[in-house]
Amino acid sequence: MALKKNEGNSKTHYSSIDKANDLFHKDQTTIKKKEKKILTTFSIEPSFKKELEVMFADMGLGWAAGIRFALKEFIKKYSS
Repeated sequence: MALKKNEGNSKTHYSSIDKANDLFHKDQTTIKKKEKKILTTFSIEPSFKKELEVMFADMGLGWAAGIRFALKEFIKKYSS
């Protein structure tokens, strides 16, 4: 099934200047963007990783979510 283009609501020309204006001139206090996550690597012993995986599974978390949770809790505890 083909969609019919609605000519009345579409802009015919949307330049990069228009895109930049839209991006930088919006009220940034009302717009809250979610930060993208970055991939990090570190090395731990397999037995310690297994212990953490079991503990995270008991909490209902996967590996990555558990590590993020643990790091946030560490920051809360030791940030003063």
